[in-house]
Amino acid sequence: MPMPDPYPHDPSIIADIAALRTMTIVALKARWRELFLAEPPPFNRRFLESRLAYRIQELVYGGLKPQTLKRLEALGEQLDGGNRARSKLRAGTGRPVAGTRLIREWRGIEETVTVLAEGYEWQGRPYLSLSAVARAITGTRWNGWTFFGLKSPAGAR
Repeated sequence: MPMPDPYPHDPSIIADIAALRTMTIVALKARWRELFLAEPPPFNRRFLESRLAYRIQELVYGGLKPQTLKRLEALGEQLDGGNRARSKLRAGTGRPVAGTRLIREWRGIEETVTVLAEGYEWQGRPYLSLSAVARAITGTRWNGWTFFGLKSPAGAR
């Protein structure tokens, strides 16, 4: 006798999640505002799609249990060892998530920067700030956030 599915699948939810892949960035951001009641973060398409897919399921099936959230927070504390700078990264500071790729065309060349846990990488070299990367690319002083079309990090200025 087959076991019943503990998580029944609603075809409309599956279709809603599948539709995310075909939406424009503008449509994804509008959907973000609808589901989160907040402005979308300046992250890449893949991040927006995955968080929206999770949020759609979360609203229908429920989120993580409070015990699970407490356990995840405790594990995060173990990882950063109480270091406030690291815990701020973990909590989110408006900075793109580690692993995010920032892409900017400059003088006909597509430049790709990878966000690291602490800093950035461009052409295999580490940089402490986006401004340093922008300067290396252009040869002039730039605000890195502006150069890559991002909003200022939270708490700046």
